[in-house]
Amino acid sequence: MKHEVFINSIEKIKNRVSKRNITIALAVLMAVCAWTACKKSSPVDSNGLLITTRRECSVSNFELLGTDYVTVRVGAAVIDTTAQTVKVTVAFGTDLKHLYPQFTLTQDCILDPKITGLTDFSNLASPRQWTVVSGDRQIRKAYSVIITVQPR
Repeated sequence: MKHEVFINSIEKIKNRVSKRNITIALAVLMAVCAWTACKKSSPVDSNGLLITTRRECSVSNFELLGTDYVTVRVGAAVIDTTAQTVKVTVAFGTDLKHLYPQFTLTQDCILDPKITGLTDFSNLASPRQWTVVSGDRQIRKAYSVIITVQPR
């Protein structure tokens, strides 16, 4: 009988210890979840885009579309990342006042100013400029888009 009481007492102690360990583990887990939830969120810019640590910024591709959203380029755009220029030849007769430029940029970069619609490229003596801003928003490179009209 004494032996049975002793075994029952040991079993009760084991159950209490197990419950206590589970309670402590749950409390620790809840504390970790609360701490990570309160952690400062990732930084974003004024456009709501994630600011990263990437410092590269360049134009990797360029397209120029007419009002019908069909390319007006004649041949590929020539992108010079050292001189920070994009040179494009367009077909003769292209309406230069109503073109839609499209840039492909290095990962995480943004373009300033934003392209919000059709752009006027009719002043060929004064190339249009856009600035490519790096993912960490610290490096800015101004690119000039130089348009040449293909002769007849």
